[in-house]
Amino acid sequence: MNDEEKKIQLRKYKMFATGLFVLMAVVFVLMTILEKRNPAHWIGYIRAFSEAAMVGALADWFAVTALFNYPLGIKIPHTNLIENSKERIGDNLGNFVVSNFLSPQNIRPYIQKIKISNFVGDWLCKKRNQEVLVQELSGMVLNILHKLDDAAVVNFISNKAREMTDDLKINQIVGNGIEYVLDKNDHQKLITNLSKQIKDYVVNNQEIVKERVKKESFFLIPKFVDNSIAEKITGGLSKFFEEVENDPNHSLRVEITQKLYAFSAEIQTEERWAEAFRTIKNDFLKEEKLTQYSHDIWNSIKKSLTKELEEENSALKNYLGKNLTELSENLKTDEKLQHKIDHWVRVTAYKYILKNTHQAGNLISSTVGNWKGKELSEKLELEVGKDLQFIRVNGTIVGGLVGLIIYTVTNFFF
Repeated sequence: MNDEEKKIQLRKYKMFATGLFVLMAVVFVLMTILEKRNPAHWIGYIRAFSEAAMVGALADWFAVTALFNYPLGIKIPHTNLIENSKERIGDNLGNFVVSNFLSPQNIRPYIQKIKISNFVGDWLCKKRNQEVLVQELSGMVLNILHKLDDAAVVNFISNKAREMTDDLKINQIVGNGIEYVLDKNDHQKLITNLSKQIKDYVVNNQEIVKERVKKESFFLIPKFVDNSIAEKITGGLSKFFEEVENDPNHSLRVEITQKLYAFSAEIQTEERWAEAFRTIKNDFLKEEKLTQYSHDIWNSIKKSLTKELEEENSALKNYLGKNLTELSENLKTDEKLQHKIDHWVRVTAYKYILKNTHQAGNLISSTVGNWKGKELSEKLELEVGKDLQFIRVNGTIVGGLVGLIIYTVTNFFF
């Protein structure tokens, strides 16, 4: 392979590594925005991965570029190290980058120019970009779903459900629920409906009442007397329940309400009710049943999500598309939202860059410490420059994985 072919190959791999960094930056911004509108846990994992990947990619980019060239063509002192300062490469370059290139006063002007909201709004308003984003998100979630250990997830759900129900006082919940219904006066609808049903039943079944009165009466009493008694009974009952149905302040309603309040207080205060509900809860939430419930819940969630994510025009994908359209419009028209997002991105970027500058310095120092010779600079870049681009790629991936691990450990144990 001649030098010209090696140059072409080097440019190709540089573009690949840079494209991966840009992708991580876009994913980070999108996840940050989406996290504000959607509290789903998986968004945080993707955001943590892309966030750490950007840091790793940025650090490795500068390290590799500074070895052979002036970054961005700017003749910054102590760059182009192999040619200019081979004796002090390992010790000085990392410190220089941290102290001068990544110092607060140098990065602040660039950070203040960031206006990510307009860029994201313009990008999201394009239908094709929305489809790509939804498709990529669906693919990532599907991949996570397929890789999750079902037994571990079921066990996690079971443990959380057990923790939540250990101190659950069902008698208090039931009693408060009854009081809530009574305070809202919703039980009156039930009384009205029952009164109407009883009244209609009595009116429509007068013959049954007559037969019952005749059966229970003395055999010497004439039939017309039995019928009269039956008519008075049915008439009186139907009239009574009609009054209950139509009178919202009927005494029977008041009495029922009082008894329900008393029953609610009894459920909440008496130990026999607490014990009864505790027994029901323990029977319902036995170990094997709880495991089965968790298994069914997880299977249902996984099956539903998989179906929604695999179908081309599923309700979930349509919902995401609709919200992305609304988000793009808001990002382009809502000045307060634009300012809020841009300010947050600037502050966050500033903090994270400053927080991780030492990583860039350490990486550069260790990478270039043993390089030799001015005459090897150009030739060495052609020979190993392609492989050095994979440092950038690996830094992006490893940084993302480390960030994801840290985020996961933090969520699970802190």
